[in-house]
Amino acid sequence: MTQAPTVPAEQSGQMTHREVLEALSGLLLAMFVAMLSSTIVSNALPTIVDDLEGSQTGYTWVVVATMLAMTATTPIWGKFADLFDKKLLVQTALVIFSIGSLIAGFAPSMEVLIGARVVQGLGVGGLTALVQVVIATMVSPRERGRYSGYIGAVFALATVSGPLVGGVLVDTVGWRWCFFAGLPVAALAFVVLQKTLRLPVVRRTDVSIDYLGAFLLVGGVSILLIWVSLGGINFDWVSWTSGALVAAAVVVTAAAIHVEANVAKDPVIPLRLFKDRTLTLATIASVLIGLAMFGSTVYLSLYFQRAKDMSPTEAGLMSICMVGGLLVSSIVSGRIISNTGVWKRWLVGGMVAVIIGIGLLSTIDASTPLWRTGLFMAVLGLGLGATMQNLVLAVQNTIALSDMGAGSSVVAFFRSLGGSVGIAALGAVLAHQVADAVTAGLSALVASHPELADQVGHQTGGVPDISTLPAPIRAIFESAYGDATGHIFLVALPFAIGALIAVLLINEVPLRTSVKREDELIAEASQA
Repeated sequence: MTQAPTVPAEQSGQMTHREVLEALSGLLLAMFVAMLSSTIVSNALPTIVDDLEGSQTGYTWVVVATMLAMTATTPIWGKFADLFDKKLLVQTALVIFSIGSLIAGFAPSMEVLIGARVVQGLGVGGLTALVQVVIATMVSPRERGRYSGYIGAVFALATVSGPLVGGVLVDTVGWRWCFFAGLPVAALAFVVLQKTLRLPVVRRTDVSIDYLGAFLLVGGVSILLIWVSLGGINFDWVSWTSGALVAAAVVVTAAAIHVEANVAKDPVIPLRLFKDRTLTLATIASVLIGLAMFGSTVYLSLYFQRAKDMSPTEAGLMSICMVGGLLVSSIVSGRIISNTGVWKRWLVGGMVAVIIGIGLLSTIDASTPLWRTGLFMAVLGLGLGATMQNLVLAVQNTIALSDMGAGSSVVAFFRSLGGSVGIAALGAVLAHQVADAVTAGLSALVASHPELADQVGHQTGGVPDISTLPAPIRAIFESAYGDATGHIFLVALPFAIGALIAVLLINEVPLRTSVKREDELIAEASQA
């Protein structure tokens, strides 16, 4: 076996396989924490909402709060990665996440829980953006596929174990431990990163932090998501409140764009990056994938527990179907892409599978057999596994290493933005459709069975525990949740088709075999 060169990684721009794996260990633990924070809570949400006397809107906001904070801060974390010590930033994100988890675990009300989820989201935003950036700093695009299997395995482990562990915790010691459970993993990730991650610190004397741009960006995104989340529930879509929020979102976002383009010396999102065709189309695809994927799949757990009367643990087991497909396709596509350097066909094929999976899931209702729903989820997982990582890879292949943080975080930002809008908007659709169906069903039930009027009178608002309801009322709720879940997948389908069109328009550029772009290497050589 040939001895690896002794030239330091920061000088050669490359790391040995062993060095990469050692550094990856802490990064993958950090990624596991970020993924676990959402998956471990997914099956506990119905119980949490019941215990804290929340509503369907509260259910949605527990998810949206994290997505909102993560989305709004992702580009800021990414820009910081181009300016400061990446290891310190990852560790800071872990600390912020842990503080949010502690607050959430002791939350006495839905309001405090939602606030704690915002703090968690700040940390998750950092972990989501920084892990991808650090990996791109260590490994060339051509070699990155061989490590995508590890990333896919961690994603699969967190996605599968999260709902299972969360379900078991809810059924045994209580839902609060769903937030405490991630703390030991976060602490371990912190220690492992300290010992294994060795990256060159790029010292810049001309650092200029774009505070105004960051503030306006966070404000514009937040107002938009608040409007999408509350519209049709707390106020009508066509109303003075709705108009004011839309106008505010447009004004603040326009101000952010102006600052980024004309004022900021070192903008959070450098608009010049959008001159790159690949990044622009990948951004469009990311928004649409986020809308279609996050917006629809987050409510599958609610479907299994409310339409199928499954326990949190049983609902967690169903996630294996989608994650299994995702794991297989991410590993296989990553390996083949590393060997061949060809990636576009996997993006296109993945999006076709996503469209088929979402289309199939749009046909489910309360009476759909579980094996059929599981099969549909597996098809969707196959598509997502070939799409998500490779879309980021396509972008990282075209941007300079000096812009890697900002460029990578742009894709993650817009995917999260699409997901946040999708979760909020489709959550509103789900809540509205369930409420209408339940109201109509209960009215018809009372008309035919007047003796049930007293029981029906107590079944208004909130997210009920299906197992405690009388059989006739339970059937109404199961049917309502089953039909509404299929409907939101149907609503998500056009967005997935739009993402396929964007992917088809991306030009395939051969994967480079160095961490730095060719023009950067030439510039370095000329200065030597």
